[in-house]
Amino acid sequence: MTVLAILTAAGSGTRLGRDLPKALVELGGFPLVLHAARRLAASGVVDRIVVTAPPGLTAAMSDVVTADAHVVRPVRVVDGGPTRQASVAAGLALAGGDDDVVLVHDAARPLASPELVRRVVAAVRAGHPAVVPGQPVTDTIKRVSPAPVSAPPTSGPAAAGPAVERVVETPDRALLRAVQTPQGFDRALLERAHAAGAARAGAEHLAATDDAGLVEALGETVHVVAGEESALKITTERDLAVAHLLLEERA
Repeated sequence: MTVLAILTAAGSGTRLGRDLPKALVELGGFPLVLHAARRLAASGVVDRIVVTAPPGLTAAMSDVVTADAHVVRPVRVVDGGPTRQASVAAGLALAGGDDDVVLVHDAARPLASPELVRRVVAAVRAGHPAVVPGQPVTDTIKRVSPAPVSAPPTSGPAAAGPAVERVVETPDRALLRAVQTPQGFDRALLERAHAAGAARAGAEHLAATDDAGLVEALGETVHVVAGEESALKITTERDLAVAHLLLEERA
């Protein structure tokens, strides 16, 4: 009864405006991927880790993670794919083994705590084969129509007006959750979900944005446990600045 963690670190980090992959951008003096790997290892419930790296950077990523004294778990590194979904599939294929639980985590969420990792694994062990952490949504959310309201005028004062969308629903925010990682799965279910959705993996506009989405596409139930503020996703410089503040608070 073992737990495999797949740590996705193959993103380019374009929106961070850096000339190196996002996972290698430093936070508090250490790369994001190392923060994430340390916390997975510190949870005490992860038995081994597979890291998905940008193609051609497996050696560099391996040097960062496997040589660290705080990552006290076996680590392997594999080339990621063109999408996050493809990268997770590559990690699953490399891992082999008979782990009964698989965590899928993002290096872009480097401060997700060991406590959160343990909470997700405990929920899977308790009989919920697909578990995601989530935070309550505090903003009012509007669902809009995907079609434009009308063709924009070609002349007159309204011609230079802003693009508009039609609101079709205001969901009850009490029932909404902003989903985070790590996400936890019964391994057989996750492998079945990836096999069923494999045709989507090669194209960014088709690929699943998280593994729970692939499970949902099978018609299977996904459960939510409490997430946490520190598991924020780093996409922009502002996110990185917020992560610095969180790191300083915890220090």
